[in-house]
Amino acid sequence: MTGWDSAWARRLLPPVERAAEHTKVWWAAALTMAAGGGRRGRKAAAAGVTAMAVAELLSNGVAKQLVQRRRPPAEWIPHGDDEDRPDSSSFPSGHTAAAVAFTVATAPSWPWAGAVCAVPMALVAIERVHSGAHYPSDVAAGAAVGLTAAALVRAVPPPRRLPPGMASRCRG
Repeated sequence: MTGWDSAWARRLLPPVERAAEHTKVWWAAALTMAAGGGRRGRKAAAAGVTAMAVAELLSNGVAKQLVQRRRPPAEWIPHGDDEDRPDSSSFPSGHTAAAVAFTVATAPSWPWAGAVCAVPMALVAIERVHSGAHYPSDVAAGAAVGLTAAALVRAVPPPRRLPPGMASRCRG
């Protein structure tokens, strides 16, 4: 995949990488959902952001610390897009973990939004291999971390609202 040197890929994938840096695309999606999706949008956005945070903690805070794997060699990347690669461990892909976690956690609350998010999610995974930042197995592991994070977040029941008037009785 790193050898895929098409004009289409060279135009599309660098902006995908910039959007995925610091999870900007997922924060923008969450804000859009929360602002325009009513209660369902807020629920989907909250699930997505929470799952994304769990995925980043698991991938960047735990797995990358346990598995010190070098990035693919620069000579494997014929299109020269290897200058911006991170110095951290290659395993797993934190970008992919965040993308999968956000998308998968969002989908049950708002399937249409989840389907829309699936497009950039797939592009992020492709871009991480194409740019030489990750091996395909790093991306697969990142996807597994993202799926796990989404499942954990979806398994935890949301906090229940207190009935009207109950909050004042609980305070004292």
